[in-house]
Amino acid sequence: MKKEKELKTYSECTKAILPVRDALDILSGKWKLPIIISLTFGNKRFGEMKKEIPGITDRMLSKELRDLEINMLIKRTVYDAVPVIVEYSMTTYGKSLENLINELRDWGILHRKRIIGKEK
Repeated sequence: MKKEKELKTYSECTKAILPVRDALDILSGKWKLPIIISLTFGNKRFGEMKKEIPGITDRMLSKELRDLEINMLIKRTVYDAVPVIVEYSMTTYGKSLENLINELRDWGILHRKRIIGKEK
């Protein structure tokens, strides 16, 4: 009986871990969330995002934009103009991260207060 319960708990734990791992794999790294947050404030061109995200290199921004596009969180639109204009925007699927990002922000604010408060 105890062995069966342990297996069930293990199975439930694994089922809870896998989707969280998937989400973290897609959103992990130093730059993906700042890029997503930048795009939640409206469509942006490459240079606009680079200015809004201090420290990111052209190469890293380009790589992360490709990863986010592959995962269908952002959309890259090329306009037929001279010179060519490329704009990035959030997809409907990407916008589904809004509540999660707001929760992370709120938790981060509380965490900073807690940690900074301990230092005093």
